[in-house]
Amino acid sequence: MKNLFSSPPFLQKERPFVLVKAFTIASLIVMLAATIFIAALNAHWVRNLLLEKSKEYNSLLVENLNHQIFLRFAAPVAFKYGEIKLREPEQSRLLDAVITSTLHSFHVEMVNIYGTDNIIGYSFDKEQVGREDAGGVMYEQAMQKETTSKLIQKGSFLELLFWFPEETKIVTFAPLVQEMQLSRHEEKEVIGVIEIVRDISHDYQQVFRLQGMIVASCAGVMGLLFIVLRFVVKQGERIIEERAEERLRLEEKLRKAAHLSAIGEMTAGVSHEIRNPLGIIKSSAQLMKKKMDKLEVHSTIPDIIIEESQRLNNIITDFLDFARPRQADLRPCDINDIINKNLSFLETQIQDQEIIIHKAFHDHLPGISADPDMLYQAFLNILLNCFQSVGKNGAITIVTDYDARRVFISFADNGPGIDEDTLEKIWTPFFTTKDTGTGLGLGIVKNIIEAHNGTIRISNGKPTGAVVDIALPI
Repeated sequence: MKNLFSSPPFLQKERPFVLVKAFTIASLIVMLAATIFIAALNAHWVRNLLLEKSKEYNSLLVENLNHQIFLRFAAPVAFKYGEIKLREPEQSRLLDAVITSTLHSFHVEMVNIYGTDNIIGYSFDKEQVGREDAGGVMYEQAMQKETTSKLIQKGSFLELLFWFPEETKIVTFAPLVQEMQLSRHEEKEVIGVIEIVRDISHDYQQVFRLQGMIVASCAGVMGLLFIVLRFVVKQGERIIEERAEERLRLEEKLRKAAHLSAIGEMTAGVSHEIRNPLGIIKSSAQLMKKKMDKLEVHSTIPDIIIEESQRLNNIITDFLDFARPRQADLRPCDINDIINKNLSFLETQIQDQEIIIHKAFHDHLPGISADPDMLYQAFLNILLNCFQSVGKNGAITIVTDYDARRVFISFADNGPGIDEDTLEKIWTPFFTTKDTGTGLGLGIVKNIIEAHNGTIRISNGKPTGAVVDIALPI
């Protein structure tokens, strides 16, 4: 009994396609997410490295500035004036000259020098001079001989969110120490604090460009990978669909074969049982006809019985030929000779119907290994169908040709052709459009051709008529 809850065949066929597509998309998403995560992690690492290098760079600048201030300003001023007073114009100009020359071309935006009382004594911004308690926590740490740095970033919310601010500056507070020591064991005295502000926006923009290039390249690679995967999936889907369709065709053929096999066995059994009493009926009618001829009794009944018995015997023969096709007795034969024998046998019918036969036989057609009697029967059935199709004054064209592997035979008539519905059912056993006949003629022809490992195809010609194409292996 059929399972009512089983999936329809088309759903069973679609499920692997959906799984393959889902796997492809999921793989792409995972790889893209992993790539973006790695790119962001890499960019974050580069930013941290840039910050550390900037801190080290500022520390070196401060150390060099400390040395230059002490060597070129503090020592000479103390020697000349006895004490340092930055409010004095001359001392202020000298310090400004020392700092400017030391920090030239280092992209330093601001320098502030604090005294030990947390009052700005020198600044690039003259308005900042004299400002009290401006250092904050970083000033206190510098007074404890600790150099500290921090980033100052400015930009919109999105710029700060995605780590590419419009402006990035690094601020460093470092102790200003007295380089000369009065004794070997005495620590260097902190005489102030130096604050420098350096603009590193360009460096951060370079990092952002690097991050953008990484993400763009990853996106490009992932897009290319997606295209390749999509192509592979499409090819796989096409192959799976073709195999599924082929499987369905094979299953349909097997189903039809099993059905025909059952019909064939039944037909062969019934035909065999009918043939024995039919032979008795025919022989009895012949005997009765002889006795009536001796008694000079005139009656057509025995002739009718004999004729109908013969017709019934021919039908039974068709059933048996279709149900139990005999094995081909292969031997060398010439296709052109077989067709010529068919035409010779049908010469009377050709003349009666005034049918024109056009022959286009290849002069050097190679011989094939086949059963000439079976091919004779197949070609005879095809020609009889052509005669019935064209009627009187029709025309039939017979062409033979070959290539490296096969011999081709084509029968074309100028009849009305075959409608599409009939063409679809033309190989169905017992299907016929005639008032008489069993509908097994073309089935027997197909069995004969396939017994020779050949192929047969029936189609409509142009502009009219039907065409039967046969190919047999050389």
